[in-house]
Amino acid sequence: MAQFWFSILLAFFMVLTAVSGQGGRGREMVPAMFIFGDSLIDNGNNNNLPSFAKANYFPYGIDFNGGPTGRFSNGYTMVDGIAELLGLPLIPAYSEASGDQMLHGVNYASAAAGILDITGRNFVGRIPFDQQIRNFQTTLDQITANLGADNMARAIGRCIIFVGMGSNDYLNNYLMPNYPTRGQYNGQQYADLLVDKYAQQLTSLYNLGARKFVVAGLGLMGCIPSILAQSPAGGCSEEVNQLVLPFNANVKTMINSLSANLPGIKFTYIDVAHMFQDIVANARSYGLTVVNRGCCGIGRNRGQITCLPFQTPCPNREQYVFWDAFHPTEKVNVIMARKAFSGDRTFIYPVNIEQLANLDNETN
Repeated sequence: MAQFWFSILLAFFMVLTAVSGQGGRGREMVPAMFIFGDSLIDNGNNNNLPSFAKANYFPYGIDFNGGPTGRFSNGYTMVDGIAELLGLPLIPAYSEASGDQMLHGVNYASAAAGILDITGRNFVGRIPFDQQIRNFQTTLDQITANLGADNMARAIGRCIIFVGMGSNDYLNNYLMPNYPTRGQYNGQQYADLLVDKYAQQLTSLYNLGARKFVVAGLGLMGCIPSILAQSPAGGCSEEVNQLVLPFNANVKTMINSLSANLPGIKFTYIDVAHMFQDIVANARSYGLTVVNRGCCGIGRNRGQITCLPFQTPCPNREQYVFWDAFHPTEKVNVIMARKAFSGDRTFIYPVNIEQLANLDNETN
């Protein structure tokens, strides 16, 4: 069975190596997309882990064709929307992918995971970014053994590498009372620590052949239902919003530095915070009416306890920004995917994903 899969994969990548990625509806713009991140884009990698960070139960997936899969949403995540816009099928989870399911990429994201290995330990099982990179290397090693290093390098150089990390390094590390980090670092120092590590990790992906990177910044985490629920007035926490600003600033600086120092590398930065601001400020124009509480959850802002198994969610999910205490609804994920794919520099820098996919890339 393994040899059968590798034969298919070999033929697939050889064709893609010979022909440039082509845009257009129904046409695959890139050979594949490989995804690294946390629960915002996890699609099932935690399902079989001894972890408290799971979403493989109803009502998660209530609006997804496959039902509960491990996605922390009622339906699509942002990377699901991006995959479709790239002309790709939905990308399978690393833990579940086999055979020809892996032909268009793999999703390594894991709920509770962070840039730092220690992040998310309160949830027990999770797959930190360093381990996600090792899993990616395992995938590439298997393919390269059959395809050959040169052909593999050319194919991987045209693939999209989507990375969305950092949220848990704040929510499930720095802001947690049982972690020492807040006493060790101020906000700027912690952002420096995270992004120094982040740069090393992205360089590791580059050294494995990745060239086209999409990096998502952090959103306004002070406005998620979990944080809103901690405010007596139910308002956004400016302290938390200000805390993550240095991280986003550092990531932009990191992207410019890596672009200058790593030949052939290309970046797209998604300004998630600005996207969120736009969605909330113009909620009604997007068909959204509820911006400050989850559709599924318990307590103040439906954010004190997140969505429980078989809990009945709100019926008007299309009108909600947030699905649960931490995560957007499918509606918002799709809006953000479209902005990231074809938006202007208001939300995405220096090029959008569509432009990134169409860039000719030298593989070094």
